[in-house]
Amino acid sequence: MKFEAIPNIAAGAMGGAGIQAAQNVASSGVKVLVTGNVGPNAFQALSAAGIKIATGAFGTVREVIEKYKRGELKETNMPTVRGHFGMGMGRGRGRRQR
Repeated sequence: MKFEAIPNIAAGAMGGAGIQAAQNVASSGVKVLVTGNVGPNAFQALSAAGIKIATGAFGTVREVIEKYKRGELKETNMPTVRGHFGMGMGRGRGRRQR
């Protein structure tokens, strides 16, 4: 039940944040990433580094690890983006396309 919190040094990046965060995780020697969701760029970078990715996580660290160990969080082979946060690709600016 040990874990290590890794600061997301790419959180404020204007571009490439997912890839930078994935590289940071990979350089830490992580074998499995358990997360709520993962974007396509981070997913590709993590997969290329041989890191297994389990999505759908929520709750405390202990709860999430226990769910993963019981097989309740399955490893995924595709990105699971739920919503879009921040501004990018023209979203989040209050404009509507008709």
